[in-house]
Amino acid sequence: MTILEANNIFKVYGEFNGERETVALNNINLLINRGDFVAIMGPSGSGKTTLLNILSGIDQPTSGEVTIGGENLNEMKSDALAHFRRKQLGFVFQDFNLLDSLTVKENIMLPMILEKKNLTEMEEKIHELASLFEIKSILNKYPYHISGGQQQRTAVSRALVNEPQIIFADEPTGNLDSKSSTAIMECFERIVDKMSTTVLLVTHDVFAASYCQKVIFIRDGAVHSSISKTTNRNAFLTEIMDNLTLLGGR
Repeated sequence: MTILEANNIFKVYGEFNGERETVALNNINLLINRGDFVAIMGPSGSGKTTLLNILSGIDQPTSGEVTIGGENLNEMKSDALAHFRRKQLGFVFQDFNLLDSLTVKENIMLPMILEKKNLTEMEEKIHELASLFEIKSILNKYPYHISGGQQQRTAVSRALVNEPQIIFADEPTGNLDSKSSTAIMECFERIVDKMSTTVLLVTHDVFAASYCQKVIFIRDGAVHSSISKTTNRNAFLTEIMDNLTLLGGR
């Protein structure tokens, strides 16, 4: 079942201070199914984050449309879009974006509080996610008292509490060491397998991308190619690196 569809997405930055317009995204078409685990990769400046921002409703395309769960993001007014994003989408960022004044538990609860969920439901959901991601022992600690890997697991838990249709992740392992990166990608694997949550991430990290089921490569704002995992993760990692070499990436 298709969960996200992007049709003919263009993003153009117009003339400014005498400079010519820049085409950031050039006729992007994507189809993401429910339960897909997809990475977007490409050289620096290829348009990866711009694409993620448009797919998630953070930014608007110059032309084209994005549909999530049958809802056209481009036709929503700002209030409706903000509510849709809060209720239906989850976000994980490189810098964790946790609130230092709140405990781990309170950070995870925050989206549920905004949705006015009842306390019993919140407690049950936090117990479920804390068990899944092995963070029960740190629920009463503050972000500055825990490791980067634990902070990112907290951020993933927060992104999941309202049971979103899709998790969007922008360089989720960018600030983590290899051990913590492995733990986070295993977290994503778990939520795809156990919850059938769709995960779409932008990454430079071939190791992280090798956990995904599919990798979409973009160059100069356009889809260049894509590959799907058909063998083991090590073989897929090699295939990803070969494709990045063709793109001119690292």
